Amino acid sequence: MASAPRLLLPDVPALVAGIGRAVLLSADGEIEILDTVAAARAVRGTAPMLVHAPATARRLGLPGFEAAHDLLTLLAFCRPAEPCAPTPRGLALALDLPLPKDDEAAAALLPEIATSLLRHLADTRALPRNRDAAGLAARMGEAGWPWAPSVLAALGEPQAKPDARAYKVWRRLPEWEEGAPPPPPSAFPVEPAEARRRLAEILGAGAEQRPQQADYASAAAAAFAPREYPGAPALVLAEAGTGTGKTLGYVAPASLWAEKNGAPVWISTYTRNLQRQIDQETARLFPDPEERRRRVVLRKGRENYLCLLNLDDLTSAGPPPYLAVALGLVARWALATRDGDLMGGDFPGWIGELFGPGAVLPLADRRGECIHSACPHYKACFVEHSIRRARTARIVVANHALVMVQAALGGGEDGAPLRLVFDEGHHLFDAADSAFSADLTGGEMAELRRWLLGAEGGRSRARGLRRRIEDLAGERPDLLTPLEAALHAARALPVPGWPSRLAHDLRADPDATPNAAEAYLRAVREQVLARTRDKAEAGLYDSECDLFPVSAALPGAAEALGRALDRLGEPLKALRERLAARLEEEAETLEVADRIRIEAACRALDRRALMPIQAWQGMLATLQADPPEPGTRPTFVDWLSLERRGGSDTDAGMHRHHLDPTEPFARSVAAPAHGVLITSATLRDEAEAEDEDPEAAWREAEARTGAAHLPNPAIRAAVPSPFDYGARTRCLVVTDVAKEDAGQVAAAFQALFLASGGGGLGLFTAIRRLRDVHARIAGPLEHAGIPLYAQHVDAMDNATLVDVFRAEEHACLLGTDAMRDGVDVPGNSLRLLVFDRVPWPRPTILHRERRLHLSGGRPKDYDDRVARHRLRQAFGRLIRRADDKGVFVLLDRSAPSRLLHGLPPGVLIRRLGLTQAVAETRGFLAEA
Repeated sequence: MASAPRLLLPDVPALVAGIGRAVLLSADGEIEILDTVAAARAVRGTAPMLVHAPATARRLGLPGFEAAHDLLTLLAFCRPAEPCAPTPRGLALALDLPLPKDDEAAAALLPEIATSLLRHLADTRALPRNRDAAGLAARMGEAGWPWAPSVLAALGEPQAKPDARAYKVWRRLPEWEEGAPPPPPSAFPVEPAEARRRLAEILGAGAEQRPQQADYASAAAAAFAPREYPGAPALVLAEAGTGTGKTLGYVAPASLWAEKNGAPVWISTYTRNLQRQIDQETARLFPDPEERRRRVVLRKGRENYLCLLNLDDLTSAGPPPYLAVALGLVARWALATRDGDLMGGDFPGWIGELFGPGAVLPLADRRGECIHSACPHYKACFVEHSIRRARTARIVVANHALVMVQAALGGGEDGAPLRLVFDEGHHLFDAADSAFSADLTGGEMAELRRWLLGAEGGRSRARGLRRRIEDLAGERPDLLTPLEAALHAARALPVPGWPSRLAHDLRADPDATPNAAEAYLRAVREQVLARTRDKAEAGLYDSECDLFPVSAALPGAAEALGRALDRLGEPLKALRERLAARLEEEAETLEVADRIRIEAACRALDRRALMPIQAWQGMLATLQADPPEPGTRPTFVDWLSLERRGGSDTDAGMHRHHLDPTEPFARSVAAPAHGVLITSATLRDEAEAEDEDPEAAWREAEARTGAAHLPNPAIRAAVPSPFDYGARTRCLVVTDVAKEDAGQVAAAFQALFLASGGGGLGLFTAIRRLRDVHARIAGPLEHAGIPLYAQHVDAMDNATLVDVFRAEEHACLLGTDAMRDGVDVPGNSLRLLVFDRVPWPRPTILHRERRLHLSGGRPKDYDDRVARHRLRQAFGRLIRRADDKGVFVLLDRSAPSRLLHGLPPGVLIRRLGLTQAVAETRGFLAEA
């Protein structure tokens, strides 16, 4: 038996940085506490051992490190597809090591973390995924990865040679096999008693009894009744208070229906966090990991997955030196990942933070350039694996965006689901608003040009339409002629570099004639600037204006662009029709791979070109038509916008949203299904539920979810939360802080975060105010032992920040809307939530029209509902388990009491001065 390799630790100091201070552990084991200037000087030229080099450098005020032994990169190599919070405490939690109580203990722990990771690699070096590990580590070392000698020693191959073939992971990946089409599903119902029994089986004999959960499962079962006639799905609206056990409550009848009828149930969520949570919960249903992988599939759009062809393109001649380390870690992950999901799965999000977004984003097919069966890695493709697994799964977990986009395409690659569960149903309105909108902007048109023509200079590797279908077109004139005509017509779309020409004055340079698209963009820009109240302000920030009355130049520019789009759309439509005709004309001779590619090419032409062009032509027709009669209810809301960043124009264009986006949702997504369950903890507005008309809250929920547009009345169910909000929470409105005074707001945040001892989440309605507060309080909190992290400040994405916040029990986090909806932090890590002000809806043109036409004549109530819902959603972050405690604070003395009526029943609401609020927070959280 071979002896274990000898571990080799680098002889470098270990560094943990805070705001204004740092802890340095020398190679001799001595600990020093230094200010940031001294710490930066001490580690110069040493490649220190640390966690998250960009964040550490930012805290030290450095532009970066020339080299660093970042333990995150060692984790990603030694334990791929095992992401963790990127802090010393997060690593300790992941590796089951003692948790450091302060920065000094964290610095002392770093060498122990390195030892643990290297020992794990040495113990598992015989695994198949480590077959090429030594050659890969040597190549990464050649590119400057300082951990290479330690890794090679742990693998027992200290003299291994660099091997660029190790990046070619597709050689080691399993290939999917095509199976027979599944038989048609049955339509057996799930009875309420059956749902209760299945729930009891999932929970097990010794589980805590939750009557509310069983009641919820019974109600959800009604969504799995047989459909009586087309277009009329069995429809259930079910509100389940936090702590009910909603996820398993609907997984029980869903899994039973799938088992009885031989078809999957699609569960759709709005946030990635809930997707992960549902996936984890299904382990109770399928404890065996292999069975769970077969029975439960996570589905996302192609743009979320690692594209093996893109990885091949980047590494075919050996990876570029500046990407060799990052791509090496991606290669390690690709051999261990469950499903290849780069955006929220088991991929460590902080890899993009360590090496820059350019190291990760190009690896996904973000622009619809997949060549399907023509790809040499098609049989190993992660997306194709997931599509095929979804066909035979019991549960498919997806997101609202994918479900809606595929419905608009008639089912897309997965086909139309028969049974749908929409969790986070309160977000259906927003998800539909995004999915069924259209934007005729420079960015969208330039993206279409890029999709059609491919790269036009620069370092881009974009494949144009000709390259993607050239072998399908061959020498066939019936395909080549429309293809060439379309590519020629595409040159009327914005030319690369178009943003720099938006503000170009044609009167000063009459020879600089723009193409049709750029002329339209300039006309839009001029109208927006002319209609903005303060032109000086419009030069700095994004602006928008009404479509009508149109300026003198815009109708002519719209007409010219419409003609250009006609010249583009007609050959593309002909190309699509002639490709589709091959499926019938050559049915007996067409190879399976070619059939797959033709079908995929037709779908891509529809989604990426023909559908947008059709929408744009409708919008341009509106620009040339008479304005609508004032006061009439529109089908669409149209407006013009100008986007600016750093004082420069970045985009301009026209936008079209449905006035009520739940209408296309009901028509395209819900109506074709046989059963739909829409559920959330916050479907109804509690304030309306307490109104004289108890049905008002349900009618509003039906309107916001599209249920009102379906023929069958929804079955309504509401299960209250089991939590004692009166005993476990407090709501405080601070009455003596001026929300317009940045100094007062920052002082209030600091005092409250100190009173809670950390565990605080601060939510802001503007990024500028967030950054200002962070700059003022980060240092004082750090000196008190409370790390402060912030969205839009720290070199971490939102998911990473939430992971850090969850792991660091005494940290605080500042964020905006994304944090309000995406944070799931049970336990003591979140015990205080502070809003800087009432989260009123932004006063946009779209909101103006909706509050006018969708409010039932009560526009003020419409604003209240939006703000009340946001406050209730945020409040729901505080209590995730029965033993959680939390304080909710609003730093807005003008907050109307009617907005707080939407909080759960029993919550004690008090209006206090800041001093009293701080004392109340400290005292309440200190109680046992």
